[in-house]
Amino acid sequence: MLTILYAIFTLVIVVQISYFLLFSKFAFLKHQHRTSKQAPISVIICAKNEADNLKQHLESILTQNYPKFEVIVVNDASIDNSLSVLTHFKKEYPHLKIIDIDKTSDYTGNKKNAITKGIANAANDYLVFTDADCQVPSKEWLTEICSNFTNAKSIVLGYGTYQKINHSFLNKLIRFETLLTATQYFSYTTIGLPYMGVGRNLAYKKELFLEANGLENHKHIKSGDDDLLINQIATKQNTSICFGKNSFTVSEVHQRFKDWYHQKRRHITTANHYKPIHKLLLGLYFLSQFLFWLLAIILLTLSFNAQLVIIFILIRLIFQYIILGKVAKKLHENDLVLWLPVLDLLTIFMQFTLYIYNLIAKPKSW
Repeated sequence: MLTILYAIFTLVIVVQISYFLLFSKFAFLKHQHRTSKQAPISVIICAKNEADNLKQHLESILTQNYPKFEVIVVNDASIDNSLSVLTHFKKEYPHLKIIDIDKTSDYTGNKKNAITKGIANAANDYLVFTDADCQVPSKEWLTEICSNFTNAKSIVLGYGTYQKINHSFLNKLIRFETLLTATQYFSYTTIGLPYMGVGRNLAYKKELFLEANGLENHKHIKSGDDDLLINQIATKQNTSICFGKNSFTVSEVHQRFKDWYHQKRRHITTANHYKPIHKLLLGLYFLSQFLFWLLAIILLTLSFNAQLVIIFILIRLIFQYIILGKVAKKLHENDLVLWLPVLDLLTIFMQFTLYIYNLIAKPKSW
């Protein structure tokens, strides 16, 4: 039995290294500075009870150094003073457009309806999406994102990081999981297999949305307004990635593990609706991660070929440090590198518990 486990362990090492080599396509990819067409842009934000966030972050979007753009905020039946905050901003920034949704008897609370209304009211063909709790640190955010649109590229996937909180291990765990997710969707796009994007930093042409019949194909799923749409419409030919520092958005981060855990339950449920090839590749990576740690612990505990096992572990960790360390530097998450093995192990454990939990009970609130 131990011989079989050892054979599986060596195979897992090969699989893990293969994935890290795949990730190296993005890790060593150089950022290309492109000349923007600076076509007119519509920025779309859906906000539900986001008055405080709008006060803090909306101005960073309204004051972008971009020649012609509008900002559409869809006030999704908020019961706080979001509408009055938006009205106040409107007086100073005429390029702000407010779409107010009332809570009528047929109101579903589905964010996809709000996004659809925002797109329907967009005056421009190029659409950029972010969230109400996102800060845009650079005035060149729109220029950077939109410089990736070409005649062939009509989807741009950006990076949405989270605020850094000193002396918070939960903050490091959340940012590591975000870094790992970005590593995967950037890497797969680089090799011609785009499968998702994040709604806090995403752009695409309106015609793609209309050709796909909007969000109709997955309107019954409460989440997935970003990744499920990209999974549906993205191809090798039409998708570009943007990872220059000026293109980042920074979101407020959960400070309670319970809140973040609930969010991750939703995301895992959404991933079940990806295309089969994407589910296979993502699932195999998670399985190989899980088996690596599980079998390493078992074989070392039982002292079976301990020296070779330790060598394999070190080889795998070296690949992880080199590749993910390079990505962390590229995406300005350098402080995570020291903690890589610990964060990796905890992320795998969390994903495993999420998978089991969702088998027992599906998330009911979003």
